[in-house]
Amino acid sequence: MRSPYELTRGELAELIPGEASYRVDQIWRGLWDDASPIGEITTIPKALRARLAGTLGSTLRVLEDVESDHGATRKWVFALEDGATIETVLMTYADRVTVCVSTQAGCAMGCSFCATGQAGFTRQLGVGEVLDQVMFAARHAAPRRLSNVVFMGMGEPLANYDVTVKALRALHESRKLSARHLTVSTVGVAPAIERLAREGLPLTLAVSLHAANDELRSEIVPLNRRYPLARLAEACEYWTSTTGRRLSFEWALIEDVNDTDECARELASYARPLRAHVNLIPLNPTPGYLARGTSPERVREFAALLESLGANVTVRNTRGRSIDAACGQLARVTDGKRRRIPVRS
Repeated sequence: MRSPYELTRGELAELIPGEASYRVDQIWRGLWDDASPIGEITTIPKALRARLAGTLGSTLRVLEDVESDHGATRKWVFALEDGATIETVLMTYADRVTVCVSTQAGCAMGCSFCATGQAGFTRQLGVGEVLDQVMFAARHAAPRRLSNVVFMGMGEPLANYDVTVKALRALHESRKLSARHLTVSTVGVAPAIERLAREGLPLTLAVSLHAANDELRSEIVPLNRRYPLARLAEACEYWTSTTGRRLSFEWALIEDVNDTDECARELASYARPLRAHVNLIPLNPTPGYLARGTSPERVREFAALLESLGANVTVRNTRGRSIDAACGQLARVTDGKRRRIPVRS
């Protein structure tokens, strides 16, 4: 089955020869404005819906559907057509509705604390598989409108660069989402950050930093050996100067690893010249990483020290931990390197 969301208007028109030209507009609005499955676009004739639904449809099949936070966080485990699995998380807040999407099945970056990285890499996703996650979530967010999309699920978005950019452009141009409501997370693929800066999309960039000295960061984020902190800083400076957009540094606080006063001083010294916002995230537990997350009291102390050192900092409110939906916990992959995670309600 081919996702209708990977089609251009021209490709869609080619699928319905002999139909009135306005049918393309009706289908397009049904798909992108209403987030309707192709077979449920009621503005076109039933026979045309049925014909299109024979070749176009979702690439996703729901394997698991779980909720936490009194229904405000919802996670789906999807099977793709080849049996690979991915995870998508919908988060509802008072002022926004956000979906966290995957760009790869698994991940090859190998970050030590991340369940997806512990599991290994299965394959890249196609643009339709990425967009299907967004539109599936949009349907389930109703009657509220999906307002934000974060590319922070399974995988490294900038290691699947072309697909990530195509999906971003489609969401901005066809779904009409503000680029400022689109966020891409990366562990620091420096050349791709610079390339993304030249795309003309004023989106939000979140860099998973987690350490501000090369020795420690190389242990936590192995890609640092290829693009060490000095090279990453060059890419980050290029991003801000080219896009005019502030970036954020994600920092998963790990007890006695990167939550010391010295770590705070290193982080502040690294973030200040780049005018970066620091987003502190207490480490979420994963079976493959035995270190503990920093205590709430120490999180507050660490944040206060950063502020005293001139860093702009917030502490992220963790969502979905009880259903393995929080940052770093997505890991139900099918490459045989990790057991199936039991769902907890």
